[in-house]
Amino acid sequence: MLGVMMATLLHTHDIHSHNHQFVPQKNRGIDLLFPLRRWVDGLAVNNRQIAHWICQVIPCCCPFERDINLFGNTYHIPPLCKLNPLYNELVGLRFRALSYLADVCLEDITPYIC
Repeated sequence: MLGVMMATLLHTHDIHSHNHQFVPQKNRGIDLLFPLRRWVDGLAVNNRQIAHWICQVIPCCCPFERDINLFGNTYHIPPLCKLNPLYNELVGLRFRALSYLADVCLEDITPYIC
């Protein structure tokens, strides 16, 4: 059930958010990372060990986002991972790895979920 739900979300996510990233826009100029983005987005996860490795290497949430208390004031450090130009593609790759582990390998993926 979880795998079907994740696959549905992945399909919906691809339709609504990933398709517009690859359309050249006049105001953005030339996207030098377009070939790398397309390559990462096109990677298929079909190996159990690689899927586990991907889930371990790519964090489920940004490790840099946090609140700091300093002299009674709280300061929030925003998620700096969103500055990474490949952030969306890496998150999609992690999601595909999780889906593969849950749907194909029938493994418990709760250790990889925040």
